[in-house]
Amino acid sequence: MSNNNSSLWNMRPQVGNVKELVGNLVKGPSRDGSSQMEILLPAEKEFLNAAKDGDATILSKCLHNKVQINIRTELDRTALHFAVANMKENAVAFLLKHNAVVDMKDKYGMNAFLLAAWFGSLSILKMLVEKGADRKSTNEERMNALHCAAQNNHTAIVQYIVKDLQLDLNKPTEKGKKPFHLAAENGCLEMAEALKEFEYNTQEKDKEGNTALHLAARNGHTAMLEVLLGEWNLIDEGNETNMSPMHIAAERGDSDMAVVLLDAGIACNDQNNRKESPLHIAVKNRQITVAQLLVESECDVNLLDERNQNPLHLAAELGRTDLVDLLLKADIDLKQKDKQGKTPLGVAARVNHIIIVDMIIKAERYASWKEEIQDSAAIPARSYPLTFKPDHTTQTSQLRTSIWSMAHHNLKSKDWKKLALQWNFTEEQMKGIEEQWTGSKSYKEHGHRMLLIWLHGILLTGKNPIKDLYEGLVNIEQRTLAEKIRREINGIQSSQKCSIS
Repeated sequence: MSNNNSSLWNMRPQVGNVKELVGNLVKGPSRDGSSQMEILLPAEKEFLNAAKDGDATILSKCLHNKVQINIRTELDRTALHFAVANMKENAVAFLLKHNAVVDMKDKYGMNAFLLAAWFGSLSILKMLVEKGADRKSTNEERMNALHCAAQNNHTAIVQYIVKDLQLDLNKPTEKGKKPFHLAAENGCLEMAEALKEFEYNTQEKDKEGNTALHLAARNGHTAMLEVLLGEWNLIDEGNETNMSPMHIAAERGDSDMAVVLLDAGIACNDQNNRKESPLHIAVKNRQITVAQLLVESECDVNLLDERNQNPLHLAAELGRTDLVDLLLKADIDLKQKDKQGKTPLGVAARVNHIIIVDMIIKAERYASWKEEIQDSAAIPARSYPLTFKPDHTTQTSQLRTSIWSMAHHNLKSKDWKKLALQWNFTEEQMKGIEEQWTGSKSYKEHGHRMLLIWLHGILLTGKNPIKDLYEGLVNIEQRTLAEKIRREINGIQSSQKCSIS
């Protein structure tokens, strides 16, 4: 929260709660309070501005000219409000000496005592106490002086209220937040320690089911979170929507917070009311770093949300290749169907994310090959990296050029499907490729995509691409083309010694 609250006080607030009034959500066109004084006479405006500026001479002159000391703005703020909010002790002393009403509240229920606690002026608070201010007053949200001080990290105010005034103000606000909740929510570490001294720290929930842990997480206060985790019993506990702190970190994309939570042993497979795991949340909010942390922490990538979708369904629907690649490498279930009967491949095809369609087909074919191998020790070592993204490496550039030329200039309209069947592409995979439609010659691009998918599998499984392609073309009765491609690719790949005998 900004420490420049005194200037924020002078802005015209939007209609709303007290946070909008005095916190960092205050918005308005003016820093000098003039927008609140439109109904006032010039002398009255001068009086209130003098209170804001701490000019006792002008205050005295205005009173001499019969300005009412308790004159109010449109928001029911008096000179005492302005003087306290701007921490002008001389103006406060002057106004109290001339019998300004101490406990007058503005439109939001804020009086001078609450403002002094909010802005952290201990000397002004003591002046108000001596003048008989209502020490237990609350605003419209049932925030008392302890709440106001706790939210803004004013430990001296808290010490004075509890020790010197001996007031028990450790009460819930209208939203069920006690001072410790507000300290955590605003990242006030010193305040949290001060409240612990009086045993005001709590693991209770507010009316939305949030603990201090949730509130610190929601606002990105990682340092506060670390302190709280050191003494928290139920770190996995959800709020009223069953969002755990880990869900919140995933939603924010806060990797530092996610690391802290994971190191503390927080569960990463809990599901909220919509059956979303933290990984679902991270994917849905496009938070790749947190998603990677969760995958590396071996969270369950196959949990299903209320739509019966796993995180890959979501990533495919969003068209995020980075998230799709991450999940594919995590061996996510590629055959899981959502409530509409769609696999992740079906989802990607439906929304026409061509690159992701091809990535998922690559992963499906690689998974089938591994299943056939069964013995993982039999999987050959490879120099080709495990990724399902489009191949842009120089290592395969010439081979990819030949494949493009063959698809666009040599293959007939039905040849790509014949080759696909030779190489065990499934009907669903071919249908996914065919979803792309660019006109009557779409088959050329379909064939090109199929060949790139085939090449990916060949490279991952350590097979000879020239031999496999040659045999495939011969089997679909394209021997002449097979010989041509063999000669062409052999020339390109001779340095790699991968020609057929």
